Amino acid sequence: MAEEEVDTHVEASSSFVLRDCALIGMATGRSAQNLREFRDGMVSIPADSIYHHFWGRLLRAQFDEPEYNNDFASWAQWGLHDKSLAERLSVLSPTDFPDLESLRQEVVEVVEQRLDEAPMVPWAQADKQFYFLKAQIVLFDTGLRFDDPRSVVAYLPALSTGSIYYHFIDARSRTEEHWDDFSVWLSGFEEDYSELIQRLRHVDPYFSSLKELRYIVQRIFSQYFA
Repeated sequence: MAEEEVDTHVEASSSFVLRDCALIGMATGRSAQNLREFRDGMVSIPADSIYHHFWGRLLRAQFDEPEYNNDFASWAQWGLHDKSLAERLSVLSPTDFPDLESLRQEVVEVVEQRLDEAPMVPWAQADKQFYFLKAQIVLFDTGLRFDDPRSVVAYLPALSTGSIYYHFIDARSRTEEHWDDFSVWLSGFEEDYSELIQRLRHVDPYFSSLKELRYIVQRIFSQYFA
């Protein structure tokens, strides 16, 4: 399960309802001061906390380009000052795993391997604890509706990053096929949009910013309908 939300996924054969979203961080009551406590927390935290720490960074305001791709890797570097662990965690992509439990197990194994290697348990300073969070997703109706896939093209450059996050990333945890909302919508038309759907489904969103994803989706639609 991903971020907590109302079930409002796009249904095939209907108008595409464009939504925007924001995330509200929520405490889980779990934190870690050292790597062993972090390992214990990873074993028991809710799955949606894992989702948030891998994906939620995309919607957080950031002034600099993050060096690492998830919150776990960032804490390993800046909290524990363990660059080796940070690099191992940073290369993990949630899109490479069938579900969050498989991803959880991989993170735990990476951490346990590091604990076996380290001569002592790495500790963070008192003000550098890792706080396990989850998030509540808040939806906004933009008022835009699309009945024809061609009509989407003109609006894509101006889509908010929240819309891209909701329809292209969060959708994969909501839809039965684990597709983005655009692909689900396109699959409901009598006209065959299979090639466009395949192009969208082959995009790996994890190592791109939301602005980069917006450009990629825009380019795919534009080239297809050119």
